Amino acid sequence: MPARASRDGRMSLTEHVAEFRRRLFRAALGLLIGSVIGFVLAGTAMDALRGPITAVARQTGRAAMLNYDSITGAFDLKMQVAMTIGAVISSPVWLYEIWAYLVPALTRKERTYAFGFFFTAVPLFLVGGFVGWLLVPHIVSLLTSFASTQDSAIIAAKAYVDFVAKLVLAVGVAFVLPVFLVLLNFTGVLPARSIIGSWRTALILIALFTAIATPAADVLAMFLLAIPMMALYFAAFSVAWLHDKRVIAAIDSIQRRGIARPPSP
Repeated sequence: MPARASRDGRMSLTEHVAEFRRRLFRAALGLLIGSVIGFVLAGTAMDALRGPITAVARQTGRAAMLNYDSITGAFDLKMQVAMTIGAVISSPVWLYEIWAYLVPALTRKERTYAFGFFFTAVPLFLVGGFVGWLLVPHIVSLLTSFASTQDSAIIAAKAYVDFVAKLVLAVGVAFVLPVFLVLLNFTGVLPARSIIGSWRTALILIALFTAIATPAADVLAMFLLAIPMMALYFAAFSVAWLHDKRVIAAIDSIQRRGIARPPSP
């Protein structure tokens, strides 16, 4: 049952704690169920993660494989992958619980901003994460190419999985950054002219990021990553510009009504 609020809509500290415990329990239960499903799917996920390394071995003719440096290494990594999959699968549950706990404390305007940010940022993050995953084979091929043909690529399994996770996360966050620009604009912190005024710096940073995230020889992959990021940046400016224009028009309208109003006796 939801916590009861007082007549003025406020909750006591005890009610806040009880509500937090309920939301936390539901989120933890969703994460646990998702992790159980993730444990079942962990083998398939590891096969997909192993794919780029297998491709390197096939292309170069050298030995390339994952390596576990302890007896429990394989089990620990499978649990890590299972919990990661579980967090993704159960994300609708725990994200909703966080949302439901925070929404009563927000004003109507703050709810609108938070709602728009949430339902824009999540799809963009998922798209960015998918793009990052598509870049993984290119990165693995590039980095392992620095090894001599006389050497074998024996890669620590945990380090490899952590590397892939960080790459996917970094590209996902990069796709969400334009949404932060729009949010800062809507809250009055960052005007649209400041966003467009920094477009040269933004393009240089995007170019550097895509150059690092893709092999130097693979120009097509670099452009495939850079073009949507640039498009998102200018889309953020367009939304911010329209918002600033609407705010200025509203202020001008209020000022005109104030001037036209006859003075009170």
